[in-house]
Amino acid sequence: MPVIEVKNRGVHIQELNRAAKETVLLVHGMFSNLSVYYFNIAGILAEQFHVLMYDLKSHGLSERTPEGYDLDSMTDDLLALMESRGLQRVHLAGYSFGGLIALKMAVRFPGRVKKLVVMEAPNPKDDRTRNVIDEYSREFLEHYVENFADTTRLRMGKRQMERNHRMYEYLFQKTSIKKDMLQERDFFDYGTIEKLGHQTLLLYGKHSNCLEAGRQLKEKIKNAALLTLDGDHNIPIQQPVAVGELIDAFLKE
Repeated sequence: MPVIEVKNRGVHIQELNRAAKETVLLVHGMFSNLSVYYFNIAGILAEQFHVLMYDLKSHGLSERTPEGYDLDSMTDDLLALMESRGLQRVHLAGYSFGGLIALKMAVRFPGRVKKLVVMEAPNPKDDRTRNVIDEYSREFLEHYVENFADTTRLRMGKRQMERNHRMYEYLFQKTSIKKDMLQERDFFDYGTIEKLGHQTLLLYGKHSNCLEAGRQLKEKIKNAALLTLDGDHNIPIQQPVAVGELIDAFLKE
C-alpha cells in the first residue's frame, strides 16, 4: 500500500502493469476510495494499460487535509500526481465526484488528457449532491453504506463502520468541503465543457438519479457517446466487468 508524497502530503496510490506504453488514471468518487476500481475494473484495463489509482485527500489511506475540495484544487492535486509519476498524458476516467474532477482536468489541462471517461458524474447544481453533507450523521452513513456506497458489496463490521464514520465526520465537519462544493454549483453552465474536443465515453446507470446529467453532458461534448447499463448510481460495483470492458474497448478504438 504505497503512500507517496505529493505537494507535501501523503497520497495513497496503487499501480498495475507499469511497463505498458499507455496509462489509464482512475479517479474515485466522494465517500469512496480506490478499491472501487482495484478489485475488478483495474485488472481488466491492466491487461493492456498501465493503471494508476489514488485515494483523494481525506479518503482511504491518503492524508487528511482541511481545505482544497473545489475542482481547481482537486485537479491541481491530480496534475501534481502525474508530474510526480513522470506522466505527460493519460487516459482519464472518473466516477461520480471523480467524474467531475476528470471533466475539470480535461477543461483546464486538455493537452494532458488523451481519452476521457466520465461515469455517473452529477450536475453540481443538483441540490441532492450537496445535501448529502448537511444531512450527514452516523445513521446516514449506515444507510448510505447499506444502500448506496460504491466501495464494497460487503456489509461493514462495527469497527470498520466506526473508522469510516470518523473519516467522513472529519471530511464533513472539519474541512472546507461544504463551501467548496457550493463554489462549483454552476460548473455545467460556465461554457467550458462545450469546448472539450476529447473523445469522451459517458457511462450511467439506467435507473440512476444522475442520468439527466449524463444526457446534458452528451449535448455539451461534441465527441461524446452516452451508454447506459442496468443499475443505478453504483454501476462500477453492480456491473464491474461490463464497465471495465466498455472502458477497455473505448480506449483501444
